[in-house]
Amino acid sequence: MDNYEYTELLKKLNTKIQNIGSIVRPEFIEKRLEEIGDLENDPLFWNDIKKAGEIQKEKTKISGMLNKFKAAKAAVDDALDLYELANSENDEETVNSLFDDAPNLEDKITNLEISMMLSGEDDNKNAIVSIHPGAGGTESNDWASMLYRMYLRFCEREGFKVETLDFQEGDEAGLKDVSFIVKGENAYGYLKAENGIHRLVRTSPFDSAGRRHTSFSSVMVSPEVDDDIAIEIEEKDLRLDYYRASGAGGQHVNKTESAVRITHIPTGIVVQCQNDRSQHKNKATAMKMLKSRLYEFELMKQQEANNAVEKSEIGWGHQIRSYVLFPYQQVKDNRSGEAYSQTDAVLDGDIKKIIEAVLISQKTTEE
Repeated sequence: MDNYEYTELLKKLNTKIQNIGSIVRPEFIEKRLEEIGDLENDPLFWNDIKKAGEIQKEKTKISGMLNKFKAAKAAVDDALDLYELANSENDEETVNSLFDDAPNLEDKITNLEISMMLSGEDDNKNAIVSIHPGAGGTESNDWASMLYRMYLRFCEREGFKVETLDFQEGDEAGLKDVSFIVKGENAYGYLKAENGIHRLVRTSPFDSAGRRHTSFSSVMVSPEVDDDIAIEIEEKDLRLDYYRASGAGGQHVNKTESAVRITHIPTGIVVQCQNDRSQHKNKATAMKMLKSRLYEFELMKQQEANNAVEKSEIGWGHQIRSYVLFPYQQVKDNRSGEAYSQTDAVLDGDIKKIIEAVLISQKTTEE
C-alpha cells in the first residue's frame, strides 16, 4: 500500500462513517438514553415489569449500537490524525505501521456496517432452521447432512447454541429431515441469508460408476416468535400426526409415539418435533415452530415476497447458492455474485463472509 491508496481508503471509510452516522443518529440515541435514565430513577418505573423489561431491552440495543459507532469513528479519526502528523514529520515507521493496520481498520468499519444491517426488529431473535433434501435419494440426503454439519460448525465458530428439534436419518446415509433452533446474538439476522435452495455438484460417492451428480436441499429459516406476538391458529386448520421417533434415543423413543407432526392446512406448512420423550412437550415445541413459520410467512406476504422457499420446487433454477466440488472447486452465491474457492473451509462452517456479502448486496439493492 502507498500514500495514495491509504488516503483513498481513509476517504472511503470516513464517508462510510458519515453514512452510518445518519442511520445511527448518535445525538438522538444519547437523548433517548437520558430519557431512559430519568424513567429508571422514577420509583414507579418498576411497577410495570413488562414495560420496564421492554425499555431495558431498548436501552441495551441502542447503547450497544452507539458504543460500536463511537469506537469505529474514533478509530478512523485517530488513523487520519496520526497519518497527517506522521507525514508532516516524515515518520516513515509510523506511516508503514498504519499501512499494515489498514485491513484491520477496514474490517472494523465493515463489522459496524453489518451490525447496522442486523438492527431489524427480528434480527436479534433466535433462529429456527429446517433442512429438507430434494429429489435424489441417498445423494440428496447426504447433501442435506453436509449442510447440517456446515451450520453446526458455523454456530460453533460464532458461539451460538444449537438445540436439535427433529432429526430423521436417511435410509442409507445422510438425513431425510432436520430442524434445530439456533440461540445467540443476531442468530436470525445472520441465518436468514441462508433461506433458500442450495445446490451441490460433485462426483457422487454413492455412484459406483463415478459419475457427476447434482443435488438440491432447501434451507428454511424463521425467527423464533416471542410470546408477546399474537399468532392466531384455529384447531380446524391443523392436522396432527403422532409417530414413533427415529434415530438415537434409547428404547423408549422407539416404543411410544412421542414424535409430533403438525400440518397447517391453509398454508401447507409442516413442522415436526421428536427431541423429547414427552409427546406433550414435542407438541408444544412443534406449535412454537409453526407460529414462527407462520409469522415469517405473513412477513413475506407483506413484503410482496410470495416466492417463499417452502412453496418453491427444490430443484433447478431456484438455488441461491451453488457448491461445485467437481470438475472444479467453487462456491458461488447467486445474490451477491461472489465466488469462493476454499470449498473445504466453507463446508466446515466458514460462511460468515459469504453471509455478510449477501447482506451488503441486499442492502445495496434496497437503496
